[in-house]
Amino acid sequence: MDGVRRSLLLLALLCPALGSCRYNFVPLIPGQIEPELPARVTGAALTRDGERLVLRAQVDGPITPGFLSVAWFNGTQAIGTDSVYLDAAQRAATFELRAPDKGAYRAVLSFGGAVLRQVELYEVKP
Repeated sequence: MDGVRRSLLLLALLCPALGSCRYNFVPLIPGQIEPELPARVTGAALTRDGERLVLRAQVDGPITPGFLSVAWFNGTQAIGTDSVYLDAAQRAATFELRAPDKGAYRAVLSFGGAVLRQVELYEVKP
């Protein structure tokens, strides 16, 4: 019976400590995390130059050498594809497509299998 009283007394004394607020993680302030941001397209612009569409794009961020690809669309119709090899030294690309008629043009840029950006040039209502 004396052991049961001791256990109950110990439990009664520990209950406030078990229910109180306390930090669950050690260290209390975690170390700084360095994020790895993916490659991104900056400064992409789709313009018309006479009968040609010109797309200029710049890839920033850490990149592994690979192909920057573009898929051209007029409305919902696919009208062409192209690609340029980029590496750490060559990060800018210029694509051209012959398009004599006005249209609702889109260019979708992808790098390493991931779609990065879509740029549009609407000369007519889509």
